[in-house]
Amino acid sequence: MMAPGRRSSTFTRLLRHGFTDPSAAERLLDSVELAPLRDDPVLLDALGATADPDLALLGLVRLVEAQDGRTARHELLDTVIAAKPLRDRLLGVLGASAALGDHLIRHPRDWHAFVMYEPRDLHPGVEEFERGLAEATDTVSLRVAYRRCLLSIAARDVCGTTDVAETAAELADLATATLRAALAIARAAAPGDAAQCRLAVIAMGKCGGHELNYVSDVDVIFVGEAADGADEGKALQAATRLASHLMRICSETTVEGSIWPVDANLRPEGRNGPLVRTLSSHLAYYQRWAKTWEFQALLKARPVAGDVELGEAYVAALAPLVWHAAERDNFVVDVQKMRRRVVENIPLAEVERELKLGPGGLRDVEFAVQLLQLVHGRADTSLRSGTTLDALGALAAGGYVGRADAVQLDDAYRFLRSMEHRIQLFRLRRTHLVPEDQADLRRIGRSLGLRTDPVAELNREWKRHASVVRRLHEKLFYRPLLDAVAQLAPGESRLSTVAARERLVALGYADPAAALRHLEALASGVSRKAAIQRTLLPVLLGWFADSADPDAGLLNFRKVSDALGRTPWYLRLLRDEGAAAENLARVLSAGRLAPDLLMRAPEAVALLGDGDGGGLAPRERAHLEQEILAAVGRADTGEQGVYAARGVRRRELFRTAAADIVHSYGTEQSPAEPDQGALVDRVGAAISDLTAATLAGTLRAVVRDGWGDTLPTRFTVIGMGRFGGHELGYGSDADVLFVHEPREGVDEHEATKAANAVVSEMRRLLQAPSADPPLLIDADLRPEGKSGPMVRTLTSYEAYYRRWSLGWESQALLRAEVVAGDEELGSRFIELIDPLRYPEQGLGDEAAREIRRLKARMESERMPRGADPTLHTKLGRGGLSDVEWTVQLLQLRHGWAQPGLRTTRTREALAAACAAELISAEDAAILDEAWVLATRVRNAVMLVRGRAGDTFPSDGRELGAVGRYLGYGPGHVGDMIDAYRRTTRRARGVVETLFYGATSV
Repeated sequence: MMAPGRRSSTFTRLLRHGFTDPSAAERLLDSVELAPLRDDPVLLDALGATADPDLALLGLVRLVEAQDGRTARHELLDTVIAAKPLRDRLLGVLGASAALGDHLIRHPRDWHAFVMYEPRDLHPGVEEFERGLAEATDTVSLRVAYRRCLLSIAARDVCGTTDVAETAAELADLATATLRAALAIARAAAPGDAAQCRLAVIAMGKCGGHELNYVSDVDVIFVGEAADGADEGKALQAATRLASHLMRICSETTVEGSIWPVDANLRPEGRNGPLVRTLSSHLAYYQRWAKTWEFQALLKARPVAGDVELGEAYVAALAPLVWHAAERDNFVVDVQKMRRRVVENIPLAEVERELKLGPGGLRDVEFAVQLLQLVHGRADTSLRSGTTLDALGALAAGGYVGRADAVQLDDAYRFLRSMEHRIQLFRLRRTHLVPEDQADLRRIGRSLGLRTDPVAELNREWKRHASVVRRLHEKLFYRPLLDAVAQLAPGESRLSTVAARERLVALGYADPAAALRHLEALASGVSRKAAIQRTLLPVLLGWFADSADPDAGLLNFRKVSDALGRTPWYLRLLRDEGAAAENLARVLSAGRLAPDLLMRAPEAVALLGDGDGGGLAPRERAHLEQEILAAVGRADTGEQGVYAARGVRRRELFRTAAADIVHSYGTEQSPAEPDQGALVDRVGAAISDLTAATLAGTLRAVVRDGWGDTLPTRFTVIGMGRFGGHELGYGSDADVLFVHEPREGVDEHEATKAANAVVSEMRRLLQAPSADPPLLIDADLRPEGKSGPMVRTLTSYEAYYRRWSLGWESQALLRAEVVAGDEELGSRFIELIDPLRYPEQGLGDEAAREIRRLKARMESERMPRGADPTLHTKLGRGGLSDVEWTVQLLQLRHGWAQPGLRTTRTREALAAACAAELISAEDAAILDEAWVLATRVRNAVMLVRGRAGDTFPSDGRELGAVGRYLGYGPGHVGDMIDAYRRTTRRARGVVETLFYGATSV
């Protein structure tokens, strides 16, 4: 008797052989059914070699129980004991697939499918599978025969007789035989239809590519023609009935389940198009209407059933179109966009477990290979394979992909496909999600030979291969360009210059010859610098190609690299800091302004990194002013001090522009900022604070240079317009008023002369030619406009506003805010103008009417000749002027009673008006959206063109770059224009009601 607490030796052996429930396994081994096997010394070894020994043992017991009579049971058990190959195949399948185990229970004699082991059984093809399905005459018998054939494929797979590529090919051959059998059943059921037409079945997708999964939709396209003497219309109807019946035979669920869905949605017009077309109709569609992805799908087209001659004619007719698809406009962009769309459509909770569609998944390999095939297969027929691994091998052999990369990608693809096969094989269900259950993961890991710690090893190998795929997916399309121009190791395959030029054209480079010269300059040689560039450039080229002007991105990158190439931190920053390289690529290819700012001081690249360079976060005004005043204090002259201030301004403008571009485009780690208003506010605040700090520093420099520590008059600068409203854009002038007050004992004439000298010198130094962008000061909003004195005393302002102030001046003063100089004097100026801009009891009706008349006159007189009023961001319909004047009228009329309206900022005032119920939430949202959009367009134009503009560019590339900044992908500039017109049209409707339509506003 066994001592209490001690386990039997069998229990221990079962644990050692991989059983997770040894107690249950002991009971099964002691069952009557397995009595003949009880003393078989190799049974446990055979069970332990399976993916799931518990499942395999239970399946074996169930199978023995299901045998019809003692003779049948003994036959099975004797064969299991005597025939090791059969034992391994049977137990291997039972341990890997509960679904096929269930099939064997329903059809207990089908275990004989494992017995035959002749040479032809090692790698059967379509002919062998057709023999296996030959006796099927209806849907049920076809399913039984299909599963019987599937048993033999699974047995070879789990026992390692075939590798994953051979298994996928066998599954495709079995699908071909099944489609033929289904078509034969359909024809037999409708001989009249069969006589009227010729019908060809074209396999697409993985079936067409000879790389099918265990459970997958079988994609097909049907081609029909009239039989001799038959009416074409009636023949197509007959062919459609046959095709529909074929699909039902394979797809419908019966007592034996279904086989797989037959999917014909890849046909012209998809679900909306006819199921069957003639060859000429197919050809006409692809010549005129087909999208890029449809040609990509045709890479795998293969005739598999029905009229062989017609099927071959179909493939021959369409092949020339497929291999010239890369010449289509936006070809690569379309393919890349489709790949991104696939990833975006994956539910967030499933992305990390998505084996096929997720980042680093099977689809990344397939898309990259297909893209290269379509680009280079025009001239190189060796690349025209529908099978992914065969095509990858051909790409490597032709030098289009590095040999080491091809080996890594081949290994990763095989591993991921093996995982996919094992996941699907268990339940014979269509899924590409890696399970979360530990038992499932353990079974999959063991089935792949990972026996020490199956779950941990599986996860580790999966992540490793997915990482390889993701990296090479990014690299694959771009790296061979470098191989064409760089000095490579002897014997390494190189992409020809002609092929590289073709690929650059396909990527969207307008001047491939220049692009190749840049690549040669950057990546040639054996230096460490060139080696790092060869590592960086593949990914950078992809990011440049994702912009509207990849040529400019590459050229700018070469300029920056030439300037900083000898600086040790530059390439190290791009290589080692995750965000820096992508941020730089986005900035360099988004337009002219940011690269121009960077070229004047390339060391600002450091701002793009993750480290201590300050990053892209905007700096507070106090910190900016402190830095600028310190630089001015260190300068020997006022002129040098202002140049130092302008240098800080240039760097901070670059920081602001770079952050705006990165947040608008988004990166792999951080998606684009969804709140457009936040982007506008961030830019407006950053540039306004920077301008104020620059003026403060310039004022200090000029005063110190001319008067020492103390100016004869107190002096302050009042920001107006967008400057006062913290809404400056990249191309905005600084609207200001200058106010002074003579110090005690100083003659007013002398004080005014000094104040005018300060203003004149500030304007001169801020606009003087230099490497830094000028800061234009505009004082035209002063009393009497250009005819009035540039500087006034506070007393003079008071006298003017008391006697002569006009309505528009009160409106302009709504944006007034102290920005530099004497704060106490500035505060008294604000106290002076508050009664003007927030008049007690509000603006009168007559004054309101005058503002409306002035606005109407401005709309008719100031619109540039030839400008489209629906697209002019400042003066056009529903643009900035419309929104701002509407908000300002509300402020003038209600600011005296509503403290929230007493702000210089448009969006804040609009929100306050909504909170005070002076405007509905819906109308406020419409005006806010239009104002934000118009501001974004103005910023985009300046970023893209390098000069200010109030309307969309006419140049196609510039317009595309504006679209990318606003979140519109390639080919969607029309959508952008439509959206702008739609948004501003709605805003104009609100303006008509609130500004023009009601005196009570």
